[in-house]
Amino acid sequence: MWTAINNALSTIDGLVWGVPLMALILSGGILLTFRLHFLQIRKLPLALKWIVKVEKGGEGEVTSFQALCTALSATIGTGNIVGVATAVCAGGPGALFWMVVAAFFGIATKYSEAFLAVKYRSVDENGHVLGGPFYYIEKGMGENWKWLAKLFAFFGILVGLLGIGTFSQVNGIASAIQNFFDPDKLTAITVPGIGTYSIYVVVASFVLAICVALVVVGGLKRIAHVAEVVVPFMAILYFVFGVLLIILNITKVPAAFVIICEAAFNPRAVTGGVVGSMLVAMQKGIARGIFSNEAGLGSAPIAAATAQTKDPARQGLVSMTGTFIDTIIICNITGLSIVLTSAWKVDGLQGVQVTTYAFQQGLPFPSQVSAFILMICLVFFAFTTILGWDFYSERCMEYLTHGNMKPVMVFRWLFIFCIFIGPYMTVSAVWTIADIVNGLMAIPNMIALFALSGVVAEGTREFFAEGKDKEEDLKPASDAD
Repeated sequence: MWTAINNALSTIDGLVWGVPLMALILSGGILLTFRLHFLQIRKLPLALKWIVKVEKGGEGEVTSFQALCTALSATIGTGNIVGVATAVCAGGPGALFWMVVAAFFGIATKYSEAFLAVKYRSVDENGHVLGGPFYYIEKGMGENWKWLAKLFAFFGILVGLLGIGTFSQVNGIASAIQNFFDPDKLTAITVPGIGTYSIYVVVASFVLAICVALVVVGGLKRIAHVAEVVVPFMAILYFVFGVLLIILNITKVPAAFVIICEAAFNPRAVTGGVVGSMLVAMQKGIARGIFSNEAGLGSAPIAAATAQTKDPARQGLVSMTGTFIDTIIICNITGLSIVLTSAWKVDGLQGVQVTTYAFQQGLPFPSQVSAFILMICLVFFAFTTILGWDFYSERCMEYLTHGNMKPVMVFRWLFIFCIFIGPYMTVSAVWTIADIVNGLMAIPNMIALFALSGVVAEGTREFFAEGKDKEEDLKPASDAD
């Protein structure tokens, strides 16, 4: 019976994350790119400059930078290390080309999501902010579409509780720690009624649950403050070692770019027919780009809505840098490292093993040191993803309960419990269900983006026409209270 259930779920997962959904998200990004007159090219330098600015008199709970870091905490995860490796191995180096294409149009999507989130957000008399796809569906599209908003919020809760926010990230942390400290399970102990696990996994589950509890119990502001410190640290750490690898192999870079571009359109010429057609490379690359930066899924605008800002376009510009940082920079560092060291060609390597091999071969350190660096990055990436998805799920729950915080508090402790038991969850159906509901989140959100694309385009045009892109009302983030 379980085999039949798993097979059915796998079929549904393939349909949800198949070509139709990717085409929906990509076409939305293309539409928004043209309606915004290629904003991601014209205004990216300005957006990057505004990351470290604070808006004077902005209404919201956290700074724009903290909102961006909260969103990045959820998007920069194990997928940047493991997911990219899987895409390159399955789709060939050409998958990287299509990943960048998806990210390019995804920047316009991310801008539009944040714009709508701020425009239609709700701010109560205490300054508490609630916003995201559920509100721009309800307020922007009208009360008749409220059912679609509730559907999005329901999927958001399931994604945070069942998979991306808990089990998959916790398993990633536990596996990384075990593979480094105890790959042969020499310190294995038996957990009654559950199974035999390395002592490092058991300890990691306790420590991780405590660390998560200490952060999430404090609510959004504590999550934002932690993200503000940890996200830049982990991104810079990975960036430094990734760039070091590329510099040390700089003579191979031109050939690597040739391989990536050639494999994007003719994979068989590069892989010898191992990964199949151009369609496979395109599908793997686009899927990884979407899954990594979450442009179109509707998660990041929940964080964007909390930013202290007076104008939706301003936060839209800051938020769209998240896709640039996540995919154009971090994912490409992973992908290029794998191609430069030919790690994708090594038989028997899967997932994180591919990236680990690339770091061990490409960096001038002992293999254990390179593996330790990658393990630290994985742990931080996964930990911050847990924090980000707790926040997203809590806001979805708050919307469904009409602001009643008692169910939200119950959810918070249930979330912490799921973190604790995460390392021991091995039922494949759990991962598949999480993958399905994650994809289903995108459908209500993309419907709203298509319907409200004119609102985004008109509001953006007015913002720049009225000269609101000046910096008179901005100050350095260091001057924030």
